[in-house]
Amino acid sequence: MRKIINLNNCWYYKPEYKPGWERQNTVEGFSKVNLPHTNVELPYNYFDEQAYQFQSCYKYQLSLAQEYRNKVLYLHFAGVMALARVYLNGVFVGEHKGGYTPFALRIDQACRFGAENMLTVMVNSAELKDIPPFGGQIDYLTYGGIYREVYLGIYDSLFIKNIKVEPGDILSVEKSLQVKIFLENTRRVKGNGSLQITLREKNGRPVYVQSANIRIEPDQKQYDFGMTGLKKIKLWSTDRPNLYEITVGLKINECQDEYTDCFGFRKAEFTKDGFYLNGEKLKITGLNRHQSYPYVGYAMPRRIQEKDAEILKNELHVNMVRTSHYPQSTQFLNKCDELGLLVFEEIPGWHHIGDEQWQKTAKENLREMMERDWNHPSIVLWGVRINESEDDDEFYTETNRIAGELDPTRQTGGVRYITRSNFLEDVYTFNDFIYDGKQKPLRRQEEVTGLTHKVPYLVTEFMGHMYPTKRFDQEERQIEQSLRYLQILNAAGLDDSISGTIGWCAFDYNTHKDFGSGDRICYHGVMDMFRLPKFAANVYRSQVSPEIEPILEPVTFWARGERDACRVMPVVILTNCDYLTFQFGREMINKKIYPRKDEYRGIAYPPVIIDYSVINPKTTGAWGMMWQDAVFTGYYQDKPVIQRKFAGNPLPSELFAAADDLALDASQKDATRIVVKVLDQYKNLLPFLDEIIKLKLYGPGRLQGPEEVALKGGAVAFWVETINEPGIIAVSIRSRSLGEKIVKLTVK
Repeated sequence: MRKIINLNNCWYYKPEYKPGWERQNTVEGFSKVNLPHTNVELPYNYFDEQAYQFQSCYKYQLSLAQEYRNKVLYLHFAGVMALARVYLNGVFVGEHKGGYTPFALRIDQACRFGAENMLTVMVNSAELKDIPPFGGQIDYLTYGGIYREVYLGIYDSLFIKNIKVEPGDILSVEKSLQVKIFLENTRRVKGNGSLQITLREKNGRPVYVQSANIRIEPDQKQYDFGMTGLKKIKLWSTDRPNLYEITVGLKINECQDEYTDCFGFRKAEFTKDGFYLNGEKLKITGLNRHQSYPYVGYAMPRRIQEKDAEILKNELHVNMVRTSHYPQSTQFLNKCDELGLLVFEEIPGWHHIGDEQWQKTAKENLREMMERDWNHPSIVLWGVRINESEDDDEFYTETNRIAGELDPTRQTGGVRYITRSNFLEDVYTFNDFIYDGKQKPLRRQEEVTGLTHKVPYLVTEFMGHMYPTKRFDQEERQIEQSLRYLQILNAAGLDDSISGTIGWCAFDYNTHKDFGSGDRICYHGVMDMFRLPKFAANVYRSQVSPEIEPILEPVTFWARGERDACRVMPVVILTNCDYLTFQFGREMINKKIYPRKDEYRGIAYPPVIIDYSVINPKTTGAWGMMWQDAVFTGYYQDKPVIQRKFAGNPLPSELFAAADDLALDASQKDATRIVVKVLDQYKNLLPFLDEIIKLKLYGPGRLQGPEEVALKGGAVAFWVETINEPGIIAVSIRSRSLGEKIVKLTVK
């Protein structure tokens, strides 16, 4: 049987590389690190992007038992940015170009069994012109290092390299399954053997088992197997993401292997009148995601990757994420599968198309992406075009051909920003940045495509650089950002030929000097880099049934002098309630205030807007009168379900500190976020308190980033990671005005 060994602990690292180090059997002068690892920790903002663009060296002391002498050994790298050259005991075993896709290198011919081996990886994190996305300017940073995981695979001479699962007859009572089994036959094994396919609900008992006698020839690289008559199969959907595990067991002569993967039964289709999942029309409401974080760039472990999927699905309530602009962690995608979050995954790149060698690498990256991810039910669209690039029919005809050859079960898209672009894919995917607050929010698709007929059409970016907004920006700017999101989502909802929209973007991100706000940050997200929400996040949060989560979020800091001319009205309230009531001081507005359904017919839950048509301007908050508390109460089915109070005299009252997770894992690198807020007497943020928060960690862990951080908009967050030791981590969080809070984490 195969054996997969985690190699993520106890690496040795040096932030430089000199030729000949791969032949040195020493780690003297190297620092001990665990993976995922960034080649350098960066400041939050205002840093030189050249700081991570250098060569570095990683070493690993690999002990291999004698029992593995006749086995086939592969090193599996999940992601190294951007060029990796790998040596074992001074012998070059291979290289890989591209920082976003996995690669595997065979090493058994260079191994010493029953002894220690020295693995050396030279990592070049410069922007090399023959590797996508490099060669032009890029509106994001790519960071450096071995920032994803590494595994050792030990196999028999004949083993299963990959499987592709293709469910069929999805809308029939009895379903089918085609399984493509890809073999690696290193010693030309041949003979008669057996194959067994086991199908089970994820983490459940087997529901189908089929066996077959098979014949394998020395040059055979693939074996296909079909299953029919599958009954009582549960479909995968955004509401009920039912998953199945498939295990393929193979035995030929002395060779034996077993391969397990997850998948789902679902039918996803983009048509000229919208997107359909399992035969039911679904309007896509999504956000783009960059996989980057403050300080450590891309190098976050599994728990944090999964948390982003949870934020998108369970906090923001979107139903799709686009992995802009590259393949992202399998841990993130696995969580999308589990949560029912649709995914549009695309190849690495941004605007620039390079020369022949560059394009060759891009096509290799496409294959690597698809072969890694083709069993994820969450993925419903392959991105086979470099984001926002010009037309290149020869190149994109080939990428579409590769995608169709590898996976005929999914459609392709190619994200462009130029209109009347040549339509080579299955879905016309377009970044529509027309809206400036005055023009129509979205273009008709015929204006974009230049065609006289409808085609499958998806808006893949909007907003972003058209109205960048910081979480601590002035209130009127945040209102305008929220209203623009509402207008665009409403316009998409009214147009059946638009499958949906994917907003730019979920989270703020570090960028190159050529973009952003001059501090190396693009403030394009509905959340900041710490995954703390801006007001616009509530546009998405509010588009969910109140039975799932009642939402009532006024877009206000509730202060008379915050807006121009000291206006306080109108108050925009993002909510999914049936109606609201409003109280100012002791004055109760004796009427139900309803959402603006006539103005926003394209979204499920329009906002409530309180203006002087609702209240009396001479008594409620008029200039010169005493400023008082406000109470907003939301009703669902004539019952109060949520209430928000705002203080007329807000004062620092609580230092709030909480971790996303209280139990962490000592066996590998693990991490959790701790959110810090300074709250007033009604538990609202104090948005203009720019206090320094001092952090101190005790126990088996380390802080990512500095020990002193400034509140931004009344809040800040940071991450704590483990160091392979069990125990209790205590984090002291100290505020000058509100004292100290201790957050304790258990590491097992």
